[in-house]
Amino acid sequence: MRLLPALGGLLLAASITCAQAAEPDLAYGAYQRGLYQTAFREANLRLEKNKNDAAAMTLLGELYNQGLGVAADAKKAAEWYQLAARRGNPHALGALGLMALDGRGTPKNPVQGKAWLEQAAAKGNAVAAHNLALLLLTSGSDMDLEQAIALLRQASDAEIPDAQHALGVLYLQGRGVAKDASEAARLFERAARNGSSVGEVEYAILLFNGEGVTASESQAARYFRRAAAKGSAIAQNRLARLLVAGRGVPANKVDAAAWHILAAAQGLVDPWLDNALKDLSADDRKRAEKLAAERLGMR
Repeated sequence: MRLLPALGGLLLAASITCAQAAEPDLAYGAYQRGLYQTAFREANLRLEKNKNDAAAMTLLGELYNQGLGVAADAKKAAEWYQLAARRGNPHALGALGLMALDGRGTPKNPVQGKAWLEQAAAKGNAVAAHNLALLLLTSGSDMDLEQAIALLRQASDAEIPDAQHALGVLYLQGRGVAKDASEAARLFERAARNGSSVGEVEYAILLFNGEGVTASESQAARYFRRAAAKGSAIAQNRLARLLVAGRGVPANKVDAAAWHILAAAQGLVDPWLDNALKDLSADDRKRAEKLAAERLGMR
């Protein structure tokens, strides 16, 4: 499980605080279009008009944090986030929480970092809820586990795919919740629909095994292929095996070899596949290597 950036795709929500403004949100509009220098200029113009514009402060923090349109500067990012956080901006609170946990741009302070995440989650920030849940899951406390599950539900309801995947894993394991493969499959499928490659892999495994969902090797192969195309080594490996065996897809050893090459390049070795593909002709191996290179270049 990994901590998520506090803003990213949820930046639009940060501009809701200015929803009543008569003027269009030029700063966030420019950010969403990738016009980062324009976003930087417009955010500063907004602050000239309103020194308490927390959304503009948060945007400036994000630009400095990511080095978008300006040189990356974690300290300046933290300063802008802190100004916005004092005015109650949940996205700034979530960003500060992560920075304090890492000691980036601000002194490392896990206690304060957790407190900022708690404040952000309480204000409805779904990404902060997910990140706080991951922290709580590591404590070993039953009380923290219960709270983590509630936070993951909050983030899942907001369609945060990593939270849906994490909650699905808990249902698959029966950790803190009744073991329920069907609910795990439902959550993995939602995570997959939201673009999560790990969700795609988990859902594909359940589809292949018929666990919690009607078995379908062809559907499993499709989900493995989607995740493989995004660079998942596990998906590349599983798809290669299906292609060798002709399960869920027509057998195709050249295609299998191409996916095996990509998975192996990421450190996922598989002696079974090595043996299954050892009789490929030199021409077929060259075709597989070319196909692998093309796929790598497309990502």
